Amino acid sequence: MGLLDELENEAQKRRSDEEEAAARKVERETTYRTVTEPAMTALFAWLREFTTKLKELQPRLRIAHTLPGYGEVAGYVEHEYDLREARQPSSREITLSFGCVVAPSECPNVQVEGANRVRAISALFQRYRLGGPLAPQKDASGETTSATFKAKGRIPLEASFQSDTGSGQLRIAFTNFEDFGAAVKLFPPERLDEAFFDEIGRYLLREPNSLMREALPDDFRNALKARVQEQEVRRRWESQIAARQVEEIAMLKREYSVAGKFSRLGDAVGKLRGLVGRKG
Repeated sequence: MGLLDELENEAQKRRSDEEEAAARKVERETTYRTVTEPAMTALFAWLREFTTKLKELQPRLRIAHTLPGYGEVAGYVEHEYDLREARQPSSREITLSFGCVVAPSECPNVQVEGANRVRAISALFQRYRLGGPLAPQKDASGETTSATFKAKGRIPLEASFQSDTGSGQLRIAFTNFEDFGAAVKLFPPERLDEAFFDEIGRYLLREPNSLMREALPDDFRNALKARVQEQEVRRRWESQIAARQVEEIAMLKREYSVAGKFSRLGDAVGKLRGLVGRKG
Protein backbone atom coordinates (compact mmCIF):
# COMPACT_ATOMS: atom_id res chain seq x y z
CA MET A 1 0.00 0.00 0.00
CA GLY A 2 1.38 3.38 -1.02
CA LEU A 3 1.67 6.45 1.15
CA LEU A 4 -1.30 8.16 -0.51
CA ASP A 5 -3.46 5.09 0.14
CA GLU A 6 -2.43 5.08 3.81
CA LEU A 7 -3.30 8.78 4.13
CA GLU A 8 -6.66 8.23 2.43
CA ASN A 9 -7.50 5.36 4.78
CA GLU A 10 -6.60 7.51 7.76
CA ALA A 11 -8.75 10.35 6.41
CA GLN A 12 -11.70 7.97 5.88
CA LYS A 13 -11.34 6.64 9.42
CA ARG A 14 -11.32 10.15 10.83
CA ARG A 15 -14.42 11.12 8.78
CA SER A 16 -16.16 7.96 9.99
CA ASP A 17 -15.31 8.73 13.62
CA GLU A 18 -16.57 12.30 13.24
CA GLU A 19 -19.80 11.12 11.65
CA GLU A 20 -20.36 8.61 14.48
CA ALA A 21 -19.66 11.29 17.09
CA ALA A 22 -22.08 13.67 15.35
CA ALA A 23 -24.74 10.93 15.20
CA ARG A 24 -24.32 10.19 18.91
CA LYS A 25 -24.60 13.89 19.71
CA VAL A 26 -27.82 14.18 17.71
CA GLU A 27 -29.19 11.08 19.46
CA ARG A 28 -28.36 12.49 22.91
CA GLU A 29 -29.95 15.83 22.06
CA THR A 30 -33.07 14.12 20.74
CA THR A 31 -33.32 11.95 23.87
CA TYR A 32 -32.85 15.04 26.05
CA ARG A 33 -35.63 16.97 24.28
CA THR A 34 -38.10 14.10 24.07
CA VAL A 35 -37.39 12.12 27.26
CA THR A 36 -35.11 13.79 29.80
CA GLU A 37 -36.44 17.35 29.73
CA PRO A 38 -40.13 16.34 30.09
CA ALA A 39 -39.11 13.96 32.88
CA MET A 40 -37.27 16.79 34.67
CA THR A 41 -40.43 18.91 34.41
CA ALA A 42 -42.42 16.05 35.93
CA LEU A 43 -39.79 15.58 38.68
CA PHE A 44 -39.91 19.25 39.64
CA ALA A 45 -43.70 19.13 39.90
CA TRP A 46 -43.50 15.89 41.91
CA LEU A 47 -40.96 17.35 44.36
CA ARG A 48 -43.05 20.49 44.81
CA GLU A 49 -46.11 18.43 45.73
CA PHE A 50 -44.00 16.10 47.87
CA THR A 51 -42.47 18.92 49.96
CA THR A 52 -45.85 20.64 50.30
CA LYS A 53 -47.25 17.49 51.89
CA LEU A 54 -44.22 17.14 54.17
CA LYS A 55 -44.73 20.70 55.41
CA GLU A 56 -48.31 19.83 56.23
CA LEU A 57 -47.64 16.46 57.89
CA GLN A 58 -44.37 17.42 59.67
CA PRO A 59 -43.08 13.82 60.01
CA ARG A 60 -40.33 13.28 62.59
CA LEU A 61 -37.31 12.36 60.47
CA ARG A 62 -34.12 11.54 62.33
CA ILE A 63 -30.69 11.69 60.72
CA ALA A 64 -27.57 10.41 62.44
CA HIS A 65 -23.98 10.49 61.19
CA THR A 66 -20.78 9.25 62.84
CA LEU A 67 -18.02 11.83 63.19
CA PRO A 68 -14.52 10.25 63.56
CA GLY A 69 -13.05 10.83 67.00
CA TYR A 70 -16.34 12.11 68.40
CA GLY A 71 -19.23 9.72 67.84
CA GLU A 72 -22.80 10.01 66.61
CA VAL A 73 -24.23 13.37 65.59
CA ALA A 74 -28.03 13.11 65.57
CA GLY A 75 -30.69 15.58 64.55
CA TYR A 76 -34.15 16.05 63.10
CA VAL A 77 -35.23 17.43 59.73
CA GLU A 78 -36.68 20.93 59.52
CA HIS A 79 -39.62 20.99 57.15
CA GLU A 80 -38.66 24.26 55.51
CA TYR A 81 -37.81 23.46 51.90
CA ASP A 82 -36.16 25.54 49.21
CA LEU A 83 -36.93 24.05 45.79
CA ARG A 84 -35.34 25.70 42.77
CA GLU A 85 -34.62 24.96 39.15
CA ALA A 86 -32.17 26.47 36.66
CA ARG A 87 -32.85 26.10 32.93
CA GLN A 88 -30.43 26.52 30.07
CA PRO A 89 -30.97 25.69 26.37
CA SER A 90 -29.06 22.41 26.75
CA SER A 91 -29.14 21.68 30.49
CA ARG A 92 -31.34 21.75 33.54
CA GLU A 93 -30.78 21.51 37.29
CA ILE A 94 -33.22 21.04 40.17
CA THR A 95 -32.02 21.74 43.71
CA LEU A 96 -33.86 20.89 46.91
CA SER A 97 -32.34 22.33 50.10
CA PHE A 98 -33.41 22.04 53.72
CA GLY A 99 -31.86 21.53 57.14
CA CYS A 100 -31.44 19.11 60.01
CA VAL A 101 -31.30 20.60 63.52
CA VAL A 102 -28.79 18.80 65.72
CA ALA A 103 -30.28 17.36 68.94
CA PRO A 104 -27.58 17.95 71.61
CA SER A 105 -29.44 15.71 74.08
CA GLU A 106 -28.85 12.78 71.69
CA CYS A 107 -25.18 13.58 71.07
CA PRO A 108 -22.32 12.52 73.38
CA ASN A 109 -20.27 14.77 75.63
CA VAL A 110 -16.70 13.83 74.67
CA GLN A 111 -13.58 14.82 76.60
CA VAL A 112 -10.60 14.94 74.25
CA GLU A 113 -7.00 14.88 75.45
CA GLY A 114 -3.94 15.83 73.44
CA ALA A 115 -3.29 18.85 71.24
CA ASN A 116 -3.33 16.90 67.97
CA ARG A 117 -6.66 15.21 68.71
CA VAL A 118 -8.20 18.49 69.85
CA ARG A 119 -7.09 20.20 66.63
CA ALA A 120 -8.40 17.34 64.47
CA ILE A 121 -11.86 17.25 66.05
CA SER A 122 -12.04 21.06 66.17
CA ALA A 123 -11.39 21.12 62.41
CA LEU A 124 -14.22 18.62 61.81
CA PHE A 125 -16.60 20.60 64.02
CA GLN A 126 -15.77 23.80 62.13
CA ARG A 127 -16.07 22.09 58.76
CA TYR A 128 -19.58 20.84 59.52
CA ARG A 129 -20.57 23.86 61.65
CA LEU A 130 -21.21 21.83 64.78
CA GLY A 131 -20.03 24.38 67.34
CA GLY A 132 -16.70 24.68 69.08
CA PRO A 133 -14.83 23.05 71.98
CA LEU A 134 -16.03 23.67 75.53
CA ALA A 135 -13.87 24.30 78.63
CA PRO A 136 -10.55 24.21 76.74
CA GLN A 137 -7.38 23.63 78.75
CA LYS A 138 -4.20 25.28 77.45
CA ASP A 139 -0.52 24.73 78.13
CA ALA A 140 2.12 27.38 78.83
CA SER A 141 2.47 28.16 75.11
CA GLY A 142 -1.25 28.82 74.75
CA GLU A 143 -2.01 25.64 72.78
CA THR A 144 -5.22 23.81 73.65
CA THR A 145 -4.34 20.38 75.03
CA SER A 146 -7.72 19.31 76.38
CA ALA A 147 -11.34 20.17 75.57
CA THR A 148 -14.89 18.91 75.76
CA PHE A 149 -16.95 18.55 72.59
CA LYS A 150 -20.75 18.58 72.32
CA ALA A 151 -22.38 18.74 68.88
CA LYS A 152 -24.94 21.46 68.21
CA GLY A 153 -26.12 23.55 65.28
CA ARG A 154 -27.70 22.72 61.95
CA ILE A 155 -26.66 20.27 59.22
CA PRO A 156 -27.47 21.49 55.68
CA LEU A 157 -29.06 18.88 53.42
CA GLU A 158 -29.22 19.17 49.64
CA ALA A 159 -30.50 17.03 46.78
CA SER A 160 -29.31 18.03 43.32
CA PHE A 161 -30.66 16.69 40.00
CA GLN A 162 -28.69 17.66 36.87
CA SER A 163 -29.13 16.74 33.22
CA ASP A 164 -27.69 18.01 29.94
CA THR A 165 -27.35 17.08 26.30
CA GLY A 166 -23.62 16.36 26.68
CA SER A 167 -23.86 13.45 29.09
CA GLY A 168 -27.36 12.28 28.20
CA GLN A 169 -27.86 11.12 31.80
CA LEU A 170 -29.34 12.34 35.07
CA ARG A 171 -26.78 13.10 37.77
CA ILE A 172 -28.12 12.92 41.33
CA ALA A 173 -26.09 14.18 44.29
CA PHE A 174 -27.26 13.91 47.90
CA THR A 175 -25.25 15.93 50.42
CA ASN A 176 -25.18 14.99 54.13
CA PHE A 177 -27.88 12.34 53.87
CA GLU A 178 -26.08 9.00 54.24
CA ASP A 179 -23.11 10.58 55.98
CA PHE A 180 -21.24 13.86 56.04
CA GLY A 181 -20.34 14.55 52.41
CA ALA A 182 -21.92 13.87 49.03
CA ALA A 183 -23.18 10.66 47.41
CA VAL A 184 -23.38 10.82 43.61
CA LYS A 185 -24.88 8.49 41.03
CA LEU A 186 -25.79 8.64 37.31
CA PHE A 187 -29.04 7.32 35.89
CA PRO A 188 -30.13 6.74 32.28
CA PRO A 189 -33.09 8.82 31.06
CA GLU A 190 -35.34 5.77 30.67
CA ARG A 191 -35.32 5.37 34.48
CA LEU A 192 -37.11 8.69 35.02
CA ASP A 193 -40.68 7.59 35.72
CA GLU A 194 -43.18 7.70 38.60
CA ALA A 195 -41.65 4.66 40.30
CA PHE A 196 -38.23 6.36 40.17
CA PHE A 197 -39.69 9.49 41.75
CA ASP A 198 -41.10 7.33 44.56
CA GLU A 199 -37.60 5.93 45.17
CA ILE A 200 -36.28 9.49 45.47
CA GLY A 201 -39.02 10.31 47.96
CA ARG A 202 -38.29 7.22 50.06
CA TYR A 203 -34.62 8.13 50.08
CA LEU A 204 -35.44 11.63 51.35
CA LEU A 205 -37.74 10.13 54.00
CA ARG A 206 -34.96 7.72 55.10
CA GLU A 207 -37.18 4.75 54.27
CA PRO A 208 -35.82 1.47 52.80
CA ASN A 209 -34.93 1.97 49.12
CA SER A 210 -32.39 0.94 46.51
CA LEU A 211 -31.90 4.31 44.83
CA MET A 212 -28.18 4.79 45.52
CA ARG A 213 -27.16 1.15 45.72
CA GLU A 214 -24.91 -0.20 43.01
CA ALA A 215 -25.99 -3.37 41.23
CA LEU A 216 -23.12 -5.85 41.55
CA PRO A 217 -22.15 -8.07 38.60
CA ASP A 218 -23.00 -11.76 39.06
CA ASP A 219 -19.36 -12.90 39.07
CA PHE A 220 -18.42 -10.30 41.68
CA ARG A 221 -21.47 -11.16 43.80
CA ASN A 222 -20.59 -14.88 43.64
CA ALA A 223 -16.97 -14.17 44.55
CA LEU A 224 -18.11 -12.00 47.46
CA LYS A 225 -20.49 -14.72 48.64
CA ALA A 226 -17.71 -17.34 48.45
CA ARG A 227 -15.41 -15.07 50.44
CA VAL A 228 -18.04 -14.55 53.12
CA GLN A 229 -18.57 -18.31 53.37
CA GLU A 230 -14.80 -18.87 53.59
CA GLN A 231 -14.54 -16.30 56.39
CA GLU A 232 -17.45 -17.96 58.21
CA VAL A 233 -15.73 -21.38 58.01
CA ARG A 234 -12.51 -19.80 59.24
CA ARG A 235 -14.34 -18.16 62.17
CA ARG A 236 -15.90 -21.50 63.13
CA TRP A 237 -12.48 -23.21 63.05
CA GLU A 238 -10.92 -20.40 65.07
CA SER A 239 -13.77 -20.64 67.58
CA GLN A 240 -13.30 -24.42 67.88
CA ILE A 241 -9.53 -24.05 68.27
CA ALA A 242 -10.00 -21.36 70.93
CA ALA A 243 -12.50 -23.55 72.81
CA ARG A 244 -10.10 -26.51 72.62
CA GLN A 245 -7.24 -24.38 73.91
CA VAL A 246 -9.38 -23.27 76.86
CA GLU A 247 -10.19 -26.91 77.65
CA GLU A 248 -6.52 -27.92 77.39
CA ILE A 249 -5.42 -25.07 79.65
CA ALA A 250 -8.07 -26.02 82.22
CA MET A 251 -6.93 -29.66 82.08
CA LEU A 252 -3.29 -28.66 82.52
CA LYS A 253 -4.22 -26.51 85.48
CA ARG A 254 -6.03 -29.45 87.05
CA GLU A 255 -3.05 -31.73 86.39
CA TYR A 256 -0.59 -29.25 87.84
CA SER A 257 -2.89 -28.73 90.79
CA VAL A 258 -3.05 -32.48 91.48
CA ALA A 259 0.70 -32.79 90.95
CA GLY A 260 1.26 -29.91 93.32
CA LYS A 261 -0.84 -31.56 95.98
CA PHE A 262 1.14 -34.80 95.65
CA SER A 263 4.37 -32.84 95.73
CA ARG A 264 3.34 -31.06 98.92
CA LEU A 265 2.22 -34.40 100.38
CA GLY A 266 5.61 -35.93 99.47
CA ASP A 267 7.40 -33.02 101.14
CA ALA A 268 5.31 -33.46 104.29
CA VAL A 269 6.01 -37.23 104.38
CA GLY A 270 9.70 -36.52 103.91
CA LYS A 271 9.74 -34.04 106.77
CA LEU A 272 7.86 -36.51 108.98
CA ARG A 273 10.40 -39.23 108.23
CA GLY A 274 13.16 -36.81 109.07
CA LEU A 275 11.65 -36.03 112.41
CA VAL A 276 11.15 -39.71 113.21
CA GLY A 277 14.76 -40.42 112.23
CA ARG A 278 16.08 -37.68 114.55
CA LYS A 279 14.00 -38.95 117.43
CA GLY A 280 15.48 -42.43 117.01
